Amino acid sequence: MTNAPVKIAALYRFCRLPDFADLRTPLMELCEREGIKGTLLLAREGINGTVAGPPAGIDALVAWLSAKPEFDGAEIKFSHADAMPFHRMKVRLKKEIVTMGVEDVDPLQGTGAYVEPAAWNALIADENTVVVDTRNDYEIAIGTFKRAIDPHTATFREFPDWVERNHNLLAGKKVAMFCTGGIRCEKATAYVRALGLGEVYHLKGGILRYLEEVPADESLWRGECFVFDERVSVGHGLEPGEAALCRACRHPLTAEERTSPLFEEGVSCPHCHATRSADDRERYAERHRQVQLAQAKGRRHIGKRA
Repeated sequence: MTNAPVKIAALYRFCRLPDFADLRTPLMELCEREGIKGTLLLAREGINGTVAGPPAGIDALVAWLSAKPEFDGAEIKFSHADAMPFHRMKVRLKKEIVTMGVEDVDPLQGTGAYVEPAAWNALIADENTVVVDTRNDYEIAIGTFKRAIDPHTATFREFPDWVERNHNLLAGKKVAMFCTGGIRCEKATAYVRALGLGEVYHLKGGILRYLEEVPADESLWRGECFVFDERVSVGHGLEPGEAALCRACRHPLTAEERTSPLFEEGVSCPHCHATRSADDRERYAERHRQVQLAQAKGRRHIGKRA
């Protein structure tokens, strides 16, 4: 899809940014000028986000970032789409660029050892390696690596508690962690090492780089990789996947789940049907009708999240 009209950049960089708030306005102005949409997060610890726009616009943004020494070496992964996957552009000021909620976890002071995608299969196939998916449960639901442990966390803030409760599972083993683009593992592995677990590794560039570089016939990945935009998921070669979002609860759904009698587009799915009232579903149905009407008129209906 390299000829697709929309170029997507998923990027992050841990660095010292004491004056991070000063970057918000010039970043926002550049993105608006270049027709870029998505979200960028700025904090004292660095930058993180995913944005999309015309290829020339994304190239201009990357050039702007690359010209600043603090962003040298940023992890950036590119993919392409036929349509804009974001509704608007946001540059947000945050306490953390990926929220773990633990004080004094500093990836710049030491993370796990980086493992390139080409070497990842050998590491996670080793029976002495504990493979840990650091993503949230709804992401893992549609795909993960063979042999990976699902911590069943709803947010990344819950991950430190899982580690402490499972310290004995990890102690004395090689621990291999992975996430979507690599950023969560920067903090996850730094946190685990701070607890005294020494042989810790993480997948460089995350699942996205693995799917981009490792051929499907050699892959240990199973399913699709959830992404935080309107593509919902990607597969090998970063091609758009088959997953879709339940517009009521925002849970990703496989093609099989969408055949469930509990699934009604825009209204309910097997994950939320039992937790929603008839009134809730009636409101969702009305919102879905409004979305369809807007689409029929060639307009985008953003509205409020259900």
